Amino acid sequence: MSDVRVPILMYHAVATDPNEATRALSVTPEAFAEQMAVLADRGLTPLTTADLAARWRSGRPLPDRPVLVTFDDGYEGVHRHALPALAKHGFPATLFVSTGWLRGPYDTGGGLDTMLDWDQVRDLAAAGVEIGGHSHSHPQLDQISEATLRFELIHCKEIVADQLGTAPASFAYPYGYSSRRVRHAVRETGYAQALAVGNGLARRAQGPYALRRVTVRRSTSIDEFERVIEGRAITRTFAKDRALTKGYAVVRRARRAGRLVSRPGG
Repeated sequence: MSDVRVPILMYHAVATDPNEATRALSVTPEAFAEQMAVLADRGLTPLTTADLAARWRSGRPLPDRPVLVTFDDGYEGVHRHALPALAKHGFPATLFVSTGWLRGPYDTGGGLDTMLDWDQVRDLAAAGVEIGGHSHSHPQLDQISEATLRFELIHCKEIVADQLGTAPASFAYPYGYSSRRVRHAVRETGYAQALAVGNGLARRAQGPYALRRVTVRRSTSIDEFERVIEGRAITRTFAKDRALTKGYAVVRRARRAGRLVSRPGG
């Protein structure tokens, strides 16, 4: 079972009419419900991020056909639209919150659309959704100073612990960007595992701080979704994403090293 490849689905907003900032990475409530029904019909078994990582860490077997349903940022539609679809099938999930984006006492005003409030986050946690960290203000973690990096990780963790009574065990890198320095800081600040993007299936060999996810977006057809959860045509499906990621990685390394002064557009 050590070489099992697990699809970790990455969602953002679930909304009928999202704004332009979140539209491309959103899904409609109807599409999300249909996708959850496909998981149920195909006999996949959703896990939380913490459960998957703990099983791989301890060597405990995975269930048949494991899959993860994850959400980034903390959009209000996760409570309004995604939670009923998850509950219909008894599915757990993981929500990674940017604490400074959520409505409430820590809100920095950076949220891209209507965000969850802390009562809704508590509802989600009570319904079996693991609440993980996604930094405080959603910066590109590999481009900030060590002090700022530590603040983003620790402040996020402390706020979640204060609001929910339990510190988050899992983390997801904003934008999917990390580096050896960032991964070390995530581990040192007490997160037990972390998710990247990578648009590939997750494997134990990736290590607990660089598990890959696959992006589900508004343009994802049901046929494409079925191929992804079956682990078919992953490379072809995400070829453009991977090319862009590789190209930008070169730019990011150069910028971090001080060889570039200006930021690329986009």
